[in-house]
Amino acid sequence: MTGRERREQLIRISRTLFAEKGFDGTSIEEIAATAQVSKPVVYEHFGGKEGVYAVVVDREMQKLLGMITEALSATHSLIKLERAALALLRYIEESSEGFRILVRDSHAASGSGTFASLISEIASQVEDVMADEFVARGYDPKLAPMYAQMLVGMVALTGQWWLDVRKPGREEVAAHLVNLAWNGLTGLNPQPQITAATRLHPVVTRPLVPRPSEKELRDLEKARAKELKEAEKQRERELKERERLLREAEKAREREEKLRLREAKIAERQAKLIQD
Repeated sequence: MTGRERREQLIRISRTLFAEKGFDGTSIEEIAATAQVSKPVVYEHFGGKEGVYAVVVDREMQKLLGMITEALSATHSLIKLERAALALLRYIEESSEGFRILVRDSHAASGSGTFASLISEIASQVEDVMADEFVARGYDPKLAPMYAQMLVGMVALTGQWWLDVRKPGREEVAAHLVNLAWNGLTGLNPQPQITAATRLHPVVTRPLVPRPSEKELRDLEKARAKELKEAEKQRERELKERERLLREAEKAREREEKLRLREAKIAERQAKLIQD
Protein backbone atom coordinates (compact mmCIF):
# COMPACT_ATOMS: atom_id res chain seq x y z
CA MET A 1 0.00 0.00 0.00
CA THR A 2 1.42 3.38 -1.01
CA GLY A 3 1.62 6.32 1.37
CA ARG A 4 -1.34 8.02 -0.35
CA GLU A 5 -3.44 4.85 -0.18
CA ARG A 6 -2.59 4.39 3.50
CA ARG A 7 -3.57 8.01 4.20
CA GLU A 8 -6.94 7.55 2.47
CA GLN A 9 -7.51 4.31 4.38
CA LEU A 10 -6.87 6.05 7.69
CA ILE A 11 -9.24 8.88 6.73
CA ARG A 12 -12.03 6.43 5.84
CA ILE A 13 -11.60 4.47 9.07
CA SER A 14 -11.41 7.61 11.20
CA ARG A 15 -14.52 9.01 9.51
CA THR A 16 -16.52 5.94 10.51
CA LEU A 17 -15.22 5.96 14.07
CA PHE A 18 -15.81 9.70 14.54
CA ALA A 19 -19.37 9.30 13.24
CA GLU A 20 -20.06 6.45 15.68
CA LYS A 21 -18.27 7.72 18.80
CA GLY A 22 -17.46 11.39 18.27
CA PHE A 23 -14.06 13.01 18.63
CA ASP A 24 -13.62 12.40 22.35
CA GLY A 25 -14.80 8.81 22.11
CA THR A 26 -12.30 7.88 19.43
CA SER A 27 -8.64 7.16 20.16
CA ILE A 28 -5.49 6.93 18.07
CA GLU A 29 -5.10 3.35 19.34
CA GLU A 30 -8.52 2.43 17.94
CA ILE A 31 -7.82 4.07 14.58
CA ALA A 32 -4.48 2.29 14.30
CA ALA A 33 -5.91 -1.07 15.40
CA THR A 34 -8.78 -0.89 12.91
CA ALA A 35 -6.34 -0.08 10.12
CA GLN A 36 -3.98 -2.80 11.40
CA VAL A 37 -1.05 -0.41 11.66
CA SER A 38 1.00 0.95 14.54
CA LYS A 39 0.22 4.30 16.20
CA PRO A 40 3.37 5.95 14.76
CA VAL A 41 1.93 5.42 11.26
CA VAL A 42 -1.10 7.55 12.16
CA TYR A 43 1.14 10.19 13.76
CA GLU A 44 3.36 10.21 10.67
CA HIS A 45 0.45 11.04 8.37
CA PHE A 46 -1.57 13.41 10.55
CA GLY A 47 0.43 14.35 13.63
CA GLY A 48 -2.30 13.07 15.94
CA LYS A 49 -6.04 12.57 16.33
CA GLU A 50 -6.69 16.30 15.89
CA GLY A 51 -4.99 16.24 12.48
CA VAL A 52 -7.03 13.41 11.03
CA TYR A 53 -10.22 14.85 12.52
CA ALA A 54 -9.56 18.22 10.87
CA VAL A 55 -9.07 16.51 7.48
CA VAL A 56 -12.30 14.51 7.85
CA VAL A 57 -14.34 17.57 8.83
CA ASP A 58 -12.82 19.72 6.09
CA ARG A 59 -13.67 17.15 3.42
CA GLU A 60 -17.27 16.90 4.58
CA MET A 61 -17.57 20.69 4.68
CA GLN A 62 -16.23 21.02 1.15
CA LYS A 63 -18.48 18.25 -0.18
CA LEU A 64 -21.67 19.72 1.28
CA LEU A 65 -20.78 23.30 0.35
CA GLY A 66 -20.03 22.17 -3.20
CA MET A 67 -23.46 20.55 -3.51
CA ILE A 68 -25.23 23.63 -2.10
CA THR A 69 -23.26 25.99 -4.35
CA GLU A 70 -24.15 23.91 -7.40
CA ALA A 71 -27.82 23.95 -6.40
CA LEU A 72 -27.83 27.74 -6.08
CA SER A 73 -26.62 28.15 -9.67
CA ALA A 74 -30.20 27.80 -10.95
CA THR A 75 -31.91 30.89 -12.38
CA HIS A 76 -35.28 31.09 -10.62
CA SER A 77 -35.30 31.65 -6.86
CA LEU A 78 -37.89 28.93 -6.22
CA ILE A 79 -35.77 26.40 -8.13
CA LYS A 80 -32.72 27.47 -6.15
CA LEU A 81 -34.48 26.84 -2.86
CA GLU A 82 -35.80 23.48 -3.99
CA ARG A 83 -32.45 22.28 -5.24
CA ALA A 84 -30.60 23.55 -2.17
CA ALA A 85 -33.00 21.71 0.15
CA LEU A 86 -32.68 18.56 -1.97
CA ALA A 87 -28.88 18.89 -2.01
CA LEU A 88 -28.73 18.91 1.80
CA LEU A 89 -31.10 15.95 2.09
CA ARG A 90 -29.18 14.08 -0.58
CA TYR A 91 -25.92 14.69 1.27
CA ILE A 92 -27.52 13.39 4.49
CA GLU A 93 -28.79 10.32 2.66
CA GLU A 94 -25.53 9.52 0.87
CA SER A 95 -23.07 10.75 3.52
CA SER A 96 -24.82 10.02 6.80
CA GLU A 97 -21.52 9.47 8.62
CA GLY A 98 -20.18 12.81 7.44
CA PHE A 99 -23.33 14.67 8.47
CA ARG A 100 -23.27 13.03 11.91
CA ILE A 101 -19.72 14.29 12.38
CA LEU A 102 -20.64 17.84 11.35
CA VAL A 103 -23.66 18.12 13.63
CA ARG A 104 -22.26 16.06 16.49
CA ASP A 105 -18.98 17.77 17.32
CA SER A 106 -17.81 21.35 17.68
CA HIS A 107 -14.40 20.36 18.94
CA ALA A 108 -11.53 22.86 18.77
CA ALA A 109 -9.67 20.41 16.54
CA SER A 110 -12.15 21.13 13.78
CA GLY A 111 -10.93 24.74 13.51
CA SER A 112 -13.55 26.62 11.53
CA GLY A 113 -15.24 23.35 10.62
CA THR A 114 -18.18 23.49 13.03
CA PHE A 115 -21.83 23.08 12.10
CA ALA A 116 -22.49 26.69 13.06
CA SER A 117 -19.78 27.96 10.72
CA LEU A 118 -21.10 25.69 7.97
CA ILE A 119 -24.59 27.15 8.38
CA SER A 120 -23.14 30.66 8.22
CA GLU A 121 -21.26 29.87 5.00
CA ILE A 122 -24.37 28.47 3.35
CA ALA A 123 -26.47 31.39 4.61
CA SER A 124 -24.01 33.87 3.09
CA GLN A 125 -24.68 32.29 -0.30
CA VAL A 126 -28.45 32.32 0.22
CA GLU A 127 -28.35 36.04 1.06
CA ASP A 128 -28.15 36.94 -2.63
CA VAL A 129 -31.24 34.86 -3.40
CA MET A 130 -33.17 36.53 -0.59
CA ALA A 131 -31.98 40.02 -1.55
CA ASP A 132 -33.12 39.58 -5.17
CA GLU A 133 -36.55 38.43 -4.04
CA PHE A 134 -36.84 41.28 -1.53
CA VAL A 135 -36.00 43.88 -4.17
CA ALA A 136 -38.47 42.36 -6.63
CA ARG A 137 -41.23 42.42 -4.01
CA GLY A 138 -40.45 45.87 -2.63
CA TYR A 139 -38.99 44.69 0.69
CA ASP A 140 -35.88 46.03 2.36
CA PRO A 141 -32.90 43.99 0.99
CA LYS A 142 -30.92 44.85 4.14
CA LEU A 143 -33.04 42.23 5.92
CA ALA A 144 -31.82 39.49 3.56
CA PRO A 145 -28.96 38.24 5.82
CA MET A 146 -31.34 37.72 8.74
CA TYR A 147 -33.87 35.88 6.61
CA ALA A 148 -31.08 33.78 5.08
CA GLN A 149 -30.05 32.61 8.56
CA MET A 150 -33.69 31.77 9.35
CA LEU A 151 -34.16 29.83 6.14
CA VAL A 152 -30.92 27.85 6.32
CA GLY A 153 -31.38 27.16 10.01
CA MET A 154 -34.86 25.76 9.34
CA VAL A 155 -33.57 23.47 6.59
CA ALA A 156 -30.55 22.34 8.63
CA LEU A 157 -32.60 21.46 11.72
CA THR A 158 -35.07 19.56 9.56
CA GLY A 159 -32.11 17.69 8.09
CA GLN A 160 -30.93 16.71 11.57
CA TRP A 161 -34.40 15.34 12.33
CA TRP A 162 -34.61 13.51 9.01
CA LEU A 163 -31.16 11.96 9.53
CA ASP A 164 -32.73 9.34 11.83
CA VAL A 165 -36.38 9.10 10.78
CA ARG A 166 -35.87 9.07 6.96
CA LYS A 167 -39.61 9.40 6.43
CA PRO A 168 -41.10 10.76 4.28
CA GLY A 169 -38.74 10.62 1.27
CA ARG A 170 -36.29 13.43 0.59
CA GLU A 171 -38.31 14.94 -2.30
CA GLU A 172 -41.42 15.14 -0.15
CA VAL A 173 -39.48 16.65 2.76
CA ALA A 174 -37.85 19.18 0.42
CA ALA A 175 -41.26 20.06 -1.07
CA HIS A 176 -42.72 20.78 2.38
CA LEU A 177 -39.66 22.78 3.42
CA VAL A 178 -39.89 24.98 0.35
CA ASN A 179 -43.67 25.18 0.78
CA LEU A 180 -43.20 26.75 4.20
CA ALA A 181 -40.29 28.96 3.12
CA TRP A 182 -41.87 30.12 -0.14
CA ASN A 183 -45.54 30.42 0.73
CA GLY A 184 -45.42 31.14 4.45
CA LEU A 185 -47.91 29.79 6.94
CA THR A 186 -50.78 31.87 5.51
CA GLY A 187 -50.27 30.58 1.98
CA LEU A 188 -49.35 26.93 2.51
CA ASN A 189 -50.12 24.59 -0.37
CA PRO A 190 -51.92 21.54 1.07
CA GLN A 191 -50.17 19.17 -1.39
CA PRO A 192 -46.76 20.62 -2.28
CA GLN A 193 -44.56 18.92 -4.88
CA ILE A 194 -41.10 19.53 -6.27
CA THR A 195 -41.30 21.32 -9.63
CA ALA A 196 -40.59 19.36 -12.79
CA ALA A 197 -37.57 21.55 -13.51
CA THR A 198 -35.90 20.34 -10.33
CA ARG A 199 -37.03 16.72 -10.61
CA LEU A 200 -35.79 16.36 -14.19
CA HIS A 201 -32.45 18.08 -13.55
CA PRO A 202 -30.96 16.73 -10.32
CA VAL A 203 -27.89 18.39 -8.88
CA VAL A 204 -24.68 16.76 -10.08
CA THR A 205 -21.92 16.60 -7.51
CA ARG A 206 -18.68 18.00 -8.87
CA PRO A 207 -15.40 16.31 -7.94
CA LEU A 208 -13.69 17.82 -4.92
CA VAL A 209 -10.74 20.08 -5.50
CA PRO A 210 -7.65 18.43 -3.96
CA ARG A 211 -6.87 19.91 -0.60
CA PRO A 212 -3.34 21.06 0.30
CA SER A 213 -1.04 18.51 1.91
CA GLU A 214 -0.05 18.76 5.57
CA LYS A 215 3.35 20.15 4.54
CA GLU A 216 1.72 22.77 2.31
CA LEU A 217 -0.60 23.76 5.14
CA ARG A 218 2.36 24.12 7.51
CA ASP A 219 4.23 26.21 4.93
CA LEU A 220 1.16 28.42 4.48
CA GLU A 221 0.85 28.79 8.24
CA LYS A 222 4.50 29.81 8.49
CA ALA A 223 4.04 32.32 5.67
CA ARG A 224 0.96 33.78 7.39
CA ALA A 225 2.85 34.00 10.69
CA LYS A 226 5.69 35.81 8.94
CA GLU A 227 3.25 38.24 7.31
CA LEU A 228 1.59 38.91 10.65
CA LYS A 229 4.97 39.52 12.27
CA GLU A 230 5.96 41.96 9.52
CA ALA A 231 2.60 43.68 9.79
CA GLU A 232 3.07 44.01 13.56
CA LYS A 233 6.53 45.50 13.06
CA GLN A 234 5.15 47.94 10.52
CA ARG A 235 2.39 48.91 12.93
CA GLU A 236 4.95 49.52 15.67
CA ARG A 237 7.02 51.68 13.31
CA GLU A 238 3.94 53.68 12.38
CA LEU A 239 3.05 54.14 16.05
CA LYS A 240 6.55 55.34 16.87
CA GLU A 241 6.51 57.73 13.92
CA ARG A 242 3.13 59.08 14.99
CA GLU A 243 4.38 59.53 18.56
CA ARG A 244 7.46 61.35 17.24
CA LEU A 245 5.30 63.68 15.15
CA LEU A 246 3.04 64.33 18.13
CA ARG A 247 6.05 65.19 20.31
CA GLU A 248 7.39 67.55 17.67
CA ALA A 249 3.99 69.16 17.30
CA GLU A 250 3.81 69.59 21.08
CA LYS A 251 7.26 71.15 21.17
CA ALA A 252 6.33 73.51 18.36
CA ARG A 253 3.19 74.49 20.23
CA GLU A 254 5.23 75.16 23.38
CA ARG A 255 7.70 77.30 21.41
CA GLU A 256 4.84 79.27 19.90
CA GLU A 257 3.32 79.76 23.35
CA LYS A 258 6.63 81.01 24.77
CA LEU A 259 7.06 83.34 21.82
CA ARG A 260 3.54 84.66 22.30
CA LEU A 261 4.19 85.29 26.00
CA ARG A 262 7.50 87.03 25.21
CA GLU A 263 5.82 89.24 22.64
CA ALA A 264 3.07 90.05 25.12
CA LYS A 265 5.65 91.11 27.76
CA ILE A 266 7.48 93.27 25.24
CA ALA A 267 4.23 94.91 24.25
CA GLU A 268 3.41 95.49 27.90
CA ARG A 269 6.79 97.17 28.55
CA GLN A 270 6.39 99.38 25.52
CA ALA A 271 2.97 100.42 26.71
CA LYS A 272 4.40 101.43 30.12
CA LEU A 273 7.21 103.43 28.50
CA ILE A 274 4.71 105.33 26.44
CA GLN A 275 2.60 106.10 29.52
CA ASP A 276 5.68 107.34 31.45
